[in-house]
Amino acid sequence: MDMYQKREMRKNKKMEENTKSLPSTSINWYPGHMAKTKRQIITDAKLIDVVIEILDARIPKSSQNPDISEIVSDKKRIIVLNKCDLADEKETEKWTEYFKKRNIPAIAINSNQGTGINNVQKEIEKIMQEELTSQKQKGRIRKTIRVMIVGIPNVGKSSFINRISKKTTMTVGNKPGVTKQKQWIRIGNQIELLDTPGVLWPKFESEEVGLNLAYTGSIKDEVIDKVEIAYYLIKYLDKNYPEKLYEKYKIMPEDIEKIKDNPQYYLELMYLIGRKRGALISGGNIDEEKVANIVLDEFKNGKIGKITLEKVTKI
Repeated sequence: MDMYQKREMRKNKKMEENTKSLPSTSINWYPGHMAKTKRQIITDAKLIDVVIEILDARIPKSSQNPDISEIVSDKKRIIVLNKCDLADEKETEKWTEYFKKRNIPAIAINSNQGTGINNVQKEIEKIMQEELTSQKQKGRIRKTIRVMIVGIPNVGKSSFINRISKKTTMTVGNKPGVTKQKQWIRIGNQIELLDTPGVLWPKFESEEVGLNLAYTGSIKDEVIDKVEIAYYLIKYLDKNYPEKLYEKYKIMPEDIEKIKDNPQYYLELMYLIGRKRGALISGGNIDEEKVANIVLDEFKNGKIGKITLEKVTKI
């Protein structure tokens, strides 16, 4: 099958989206090691005083593992909204308030630059103060506060630990699943952190959650159709952040005018981006894989702009 035939097949598939709005891609997101990790977290949680759950500030709900939330529901918790430098600041503020109203302290951070890291350590000490004071009055002196770090793959746990510990003890990567085994890390004189490998859950509550995780890199590239994922990301950005999308790819009003009535508008928009960025192959056709890689990589790295995919008002 040549490129033209593939392109026509993809166009025909997109025409069906009025009746089937979800991607056809089957995402195998729950390999065996994740089930093992979940069991280990259940065991380790018995040793823990505080749980820090690291979420992606761009997708606070989609990046929150419901299984882990249930496991640690009886523990003191802190929500850390990482990658806040990539998210819409106003939306991050709303999410911080959202969690605080549910009696869970929430702190926006940028692990790469260190923004907000000191506030996390202060919050650990703050929420443990009452318990430590009570135990001291009873003659029991606690030497350490044990804190578990949890989060889905590629949410930035290792970068967070390296920053808060002022060390480079953790392997950091831009792919999900870099951390393989648990590690204890000492923070100052009183706090010990337990890192855990990133773990997803067996069944996503909606296709939107799966897409959000794919957009932000929490699902490995090998198990997704990157062209499909990029198509749906472009669709979302065109509906919610058109100014940022058009500015990044130098899309002019006259460009939109030419394709706005096309039944395959979003596919044509994707091809338009491909032409703007020179993602062409022989015959002037668009290299879909190259366009997909460009859009997904530039979104993940914040080059399209500060974007939040989940709004508090829509949950």
